[in-house]
Amino acid sequence: MAARAAILGLAGPELAPGERRFFARTLPWGFILFARNVESPAQVKRLTAELRGAVGRDAPVLIDQEGGRVARLRPPHWRSWQPVQRLFDGTDEAKALEATRLRYRIIAEELAALGVDVDCMPLLDVPAPDGHEIIGDRALGTSAAAVARRGRAVCDGLRAGGVLPVIKHLPGHGRAGADSHFELPRVAVSLDELEATDFAAFRPLAHEVLGMTAHVVYEALDPENCATLSPTVIRAIRERIGFDGLLMTDDLSMRALDGSISDRARRSLAAGCDLVLHCNGEMGEMTEIAECAPPLTGAAARRAARAEAERHAPEPCDIAAAEARYKELTGEALHA
Repeated sequence: MAARAAILGLAGPELAPGERRFFARTLPWGFILFARNVESPAQVKRLTAELRGAVGRDAPVLIDQEGGRVARLRPPHWRSWQPVQRLFDGTDEAKALEATRLRYRIIAEELAALGVDVDCMPLLDVPAPDGHEIIGDRALGTSAAAVARRGRAVCDGLRAGGVLPVIKHLPGHGRAGADSHFELPRVAVSLDELEATDFAAFRPLAHEVLGMTAHVVYEALDPENCATLSPTVIRAIRERIGFDGLLMTDDLSMRALDGSISDRARRSLAAGCDLVLHCNGEMGEMTEIAECAPPLTGAAARRAARAEAERHAPEPCDIAAAEARYKELTGEALHA
């Protein structure tokens, strides 16, 4: 039976019997982990194996491990990282790119050891001066060219460590004046401005196999619907940016969206998203998702198969040497 067009979370650090039965019945394409699911390396490794066992396949397991503010894995078991923006403060660009690749190669090593094979990174949003701080020091730069260049280094580091990257938040969250976790942002600039900055950061990485939408209204394209729910904006992601990878929504439980969870799922899939992402592990909401997210077929199934085929074992790496070089480049000592 084909996997369902959904990525789901779970409530805690152990897979409850009811969750196991639910996942075995509904067969989501993948899973996503949060801090509530994380206690120790052995526990997370066991959990990822149990999740895959529940669906009877090597399902992708995702996490948001950007480093800095957004990090689901933290000390004492995992390394702590400064905000990524600091890598580029007054640093030679070549050295900054090397440090970026090393950072995400080391992060990938930690993830792969746990059975996590997808990281929701790089964030390719170009922050506007009046943009909300939700992006802030998570940004890879302040110009489209710099963000794309550094985003490629992130992807290279993750892939070398056996972890697939997710480019986000398509088609760009940097101009948003609000945090979409709590309210719906609106962007009023012209299409020409979006093309020259926001879209431009994504185009050089449009070949990547996984991407995530933004819960942001782009008035020049669709004044009524945010990107996740807009056929017009999804078409722009496909045609203007050129992204033909597997496109997941941002978390459907975020407050930027209104309506029931099932309505949000139906609308996002109808708009052209391939997968719905639901993160909070609330069983009632996940049941709604499962009732309206169909098995993957057609182009979505093709994109999913392509993404899964891109996974591979980590390349050999001397992590101690990588850490030493990273410290030499950045002055940042890595502590677990």
